[in-house]
Amino acid sequence: MKKIIVAFVFALTAITTFAQEKNKKLTFEVDGKCEMCKMRIEKAALNCKGVKYAKWDIPSHQLSLIVDERKTDPMKIKTAIIAVGHDTKELKATNEAYDNVHPCCKYREDNSDDSEQH
Repeated sequence: MKKIIVAFVFALTAITTFAQEKNKKLTFEVDGKCEMCKMRIEKAALNCKGVKYAKWDIPSHQLSLIVDERKTDPMKIKTAIIAVGHDTKELKATNEAYDNVHPCCKYREDNSDDSEQH
């Protein structure tokens, strides 16, 4: 009987540990300028398998994520983001992808600080 109880407790512990999701918070910088950029960046991130939450902050350019690290990693997410025309520190969007973003979203040519009032 003691062996059965020990085996049951061990099995229950193993199942509980395996069933827990491996969620991780990530934050990294993504270039962009406006609400259209925000929607495009967040959509690209959320379309990656394993991304559960994505929010891009316009003033800081920080993308905050919650991901299941068993299903994705930061480079997969960054690859999806550059595919829609937005640069990260490690990866740069192709000219073709960048040229497809709306003219007001052209962050590479704009040297102004969006937070400044003119």
